[in-house]
Amino acid sequence: MREIGRQRRLRGPVSVGLAAMVAIAVGGSIAATQASAAPVTHVARAGYGGGLSISKQYFGSTVEPYTGKETAVYRYTLSNAEGMSVKILTFGGIVQEINVPDRYGHEADVVLGFKTLQDYVTYDSPPVTSNGGPYFGELPGRYANRIAKGTFTLDQPGVGPVTYHLPINNNGNTLHGGLVGFGNHIWTAKEVFGHGSVGVQLTLVSPNGDQGFPATLKDVTTYTLNNSDQLGIHYAATDESPNLNTVVNLTNHSYFNLAGESSPAGSAYSQLLQINANKYTPTNTTQIPLGYQASVFGTPFNFTTPQTIGGRIDDVSAPDNSPGYNQLLIAQGYDHNWVLNKQTGATTGPDGLNLAAHAWDQSNGRELTVWTDQPGVQFYSGNFLTGTLVGISGHTYRQGAGYTFETQHFPDSPNQPSFPSTELLAGKTFTSSTIFAFSS
Repeated sequence: MREIGRQRRLRGPVSVGLAAMVAIAVGGSIAATQASAAPVTHVARAGYGGGLSISKQYFGSTVEPYTGKETAVYRYTLSNAEGMSVKILTFGGIVQEINVPDRYGHEADVVLGFKTLQDYVTYDSPPVTSNGGPYFGELPGRYANRIAKGTFTLDQPGVGPVTYHLPINNNGNTLHGGLVGFGNHIWTAKEVFGHGSVGVQLTLVSPNGDQGFPATLKDVTTYTLNNSDQLGIHYAATDESPNLNTVVNLTNHSYFNLAGESSPAGSAYSQLLQINANKYTPTNTTQIPLGYQASVFGTPFNFTTPQTIGGRIDDVSAPDNSPGYNQLLIAQGYDHNWVLNKQTGATTGPDGLNLAAHAWDQSNGRELTVWTDQPGVQFYSGNFLTGTLVGISGHTYRQGAGYTFETQHFPDSPNQPSFPSTELLAGKTFTSSTIFAFSS
């Protein structure tokens, strides 16, 4: 592959099933003047899957940073014939709830979140200069995860290398797109129906220079739900500038707890986890990768076989293949990028995606399998939840309340030439898909 400067070109395979579904889109854009307290429900048409429906409800209003105007926010609820439902906000593209039954037929919300729009605006990703919010359920952007010291250099057509500076908001680095990332914006939305699925397509256009990033970027992210209890997320990011390259890294930042988000503190630690990765990327003390891939074998980072999340999370005496930096102390637990193994027939799942992770709760039988076309997954065990946030059910969230599977490219890739590139060339589109599949 030809290199441009130090940045190889970002490429991503297209998920045929989800991409085809998007082309059958129906519905209209959100209008702030159409606010209504009563939900409006649409049922999937004949031939598109029985028992599937989508409803839209006014969720409040807040100031949209791009326009400076008070703008309506809506909540879309996707439901299927199996009793699963997903609630998605146009603010931040946030997954507010995922309700799924267990083996006994008891339904529970299995993601952490807030009850009101004001809580999301105030606490989810506040524009502060150090160590902001938890990013519950958001679509972070433009660059999910960290960029070292908020700086990277990129070759631009006809110009050569240009250095860009971004806002600092996490231990001297840029996290999840800066002070006002995609999770702080109100996305436009329309309902979409595909063969056997129902969904909502969210669109956000980030102007050139937004948070210091070059080029105008159009992000179209589509959530879908089918009767197999699969929540699909299809990302399509287009560099709309004719002569500016950029970088992009997209993901969803939901925190899962298969016991239910209202479960007692620490309940997530007892859940079993398996990650399809023989290597991970150790970091320095500010959680920036050191530039190499370390073996997980013989360390607490080995989830190639099922392990409880909390079983080794405090074992700082164990090797971590990172001389000079104790990884579990740096992150106060797990908050690292696992390098997914090369896809095989045995690890190929729906839409031809690769297996990333599998988690399950032994007491109720709920399972979550994560499929993706991305090279890495950031597994984060909720280490910085300190009991200061009140969740949707009225309980405080503490360590062990939930965990993330952020399918994405590696952290700090714009500054790491050995990592898969996150460069997006002028006029090109990056696509990616992830599926969160539930069962019991």
